[in-house]
Amino acid sequence: MTADQGGQPKTRPLTGAEYIESLRDDRQIYLYGDRVKDVTSHPAFANPARMVARLYDALHDPAHRDVLTTATDTGSDGYTHRFFTTPRTPEDLVADQQAIAAWARMSYGWMGRSPDYKASFLGTLGANAEFYEPFSDNARRWYRESQEKVLYWNHAIVHPPVDRSLPPDQVEDVFIHVEKETDAGLVVSGAKVVATGSALTHYNFIAHYGLPIKDRKFALVATAPMDAPGVKLICRPSYTAMSAVMGSPFDYPLSSRLDENDTILVFDKVLIPWENVFVYGHLGKAMLFTGQSGFPERFTFHGCTRLAVKLEFLAGLLYKALEITGTKDFRGVQTRVGEVLAWRNLFWALSDAAARNPVPWKNGAMLPNPQYGLAYRWFLQLGYPRIREIILQDVASGLIFVNSSVKDFKNPEIRPYLDRFCRGSNGVEAVDRVKLMKLLWDAVGTEFGGRHELYERNYAGNHENTRVELLLSQLANGQMDGYTAFVEECLSEYDMDGWTVPDLESFEGLKNFF
Repeated sequence: MTADQGGQPKTRPLTGAEYIESLRDDRQIYLYGDRVKDVTSHPAFANPARMVARLYDALHDPAHRDVLTTATDTGSDGYTHRFFTTPRTPEDLVADQQAIAAWARMSYGWMGRSPDYKASFLGTLGANAEFYEPFSDNARRWYRESQEKVLYWNHAIVHPPVDRSLPPDQVEDVFIHVEKETDAGLVVSGAKVVATGSALTHYNFIAHYGLPIKDRKFALVATAPMDAPGVKLICRPSYTAMSAVMGSPFDYPLSSRLDENDTILVFDKVLIPWENVFVYGHLGKAMLFTGQSGFPERFTFHGCTRLAVKLEFLAGLLYKALEITGTKDFRGVQTRVGEVLAWRNLFWALSDAAARNPVPWKNGAMLPNPQYGLAYRWFLQLGYPRIREIILQDVASGLIFVNSSVKDFKNPEIRPYLDRFCRGSNGVEAVDRVKLMKLLWDAVGTEFGGRHELYERNYAGNHENTRVELLLSQLANGQMDGYTAFVEECLSEYDMDGWTVPDLESFEGLKNFF
């Protein structure tokens, strides 16, 4: 976006209003048997879109700009969200962390696929353009355009859970593949799982992760605008639409505005112009993309930071619920609140360590230290379910000792009963107690809450890959060799005859006394 300020052209991010307007195109979104005509006004998407618009508006708000934004590094004279630029020092990454956290707080940590999530990839394209030869110019162009406008990308990189035991070329009717090469670009068909938040984004990014590929038609890393002919999104049930039908924001305060609908992404003979291609036909690059793009190092950094914010919200919510039930001073309850805080501290520590101990990368760029990101991927699969378990155990029946709807409080026949029996401890009125418990239930008990546990468990990789990849990483970089060498050093200091080092004594003469 270019604005005229004092006669000088200046690139800048979209505003919230401009973002909303950018979604009014010909995208094909299907929900409950119908095509959605306008995502900006549909009950399933309108409020989530406006929560995203808040993020864009914050980039223009003087109260947030110092934390959220920095000058572009594309040669323009504008500014952008910090995480869309190339970090070159630990200080840059610490500033990125603060910007990620500031945006995460605007959605209370519940928006996992905010625009800066895909900046995990887009922010690598400047330093790593050469990897994408012969499409390196495409990488540079998308780095510039995405940064200057703060474009909102989603991604879908995993094959659908269909015949995964077979090679991809034997599941051609399902998996994304190139049908035809033309002068204009590649004709692509197939499906991906799951394009989270895609209905409210500008571009979809497709790549390969998982099964090994042997056929060049599957070796594709590319992007397509959401309104490209043949791109279709088939949505799972909408928690936001459900909340509009079944209740109110009082009853579903998270579901009603923060549902990032997960979709089945379908490409039906979609033409991807050559200028939107990053990798095609190169089996090695397609399979090495994950390891050499810089994306995993950055998305785990983003995810860890966002999760730390989310856990602060959950910790505060849990503590307020325990105050209301009158159990916050029970010793056993306190130990479990302490456990929640320990998980919060762990993820902040991993995020800090990744930023402050970066690894040198390409062309002077730095990446967040991947070892801490790999640890985050594993610990979140334990930590998030455990925190949910603690909430369910210690708040217990308090979560469902609530009335059905805010409308009950407006019924004079039952209002006196609610005021008497649903009040909280220490003088908390029934309306305030129920309001808090409904927020907590929406976080951990509704479909929205259940989906978030599934998301946190799996979005960074399946439960086996997160462990195996940590091992393979340290085998590849030689760290495991260092660990085994450490053991060999200890083993070398003694043998069957005693110590082999000069500074330790075996006391052979004393053995006759025992």
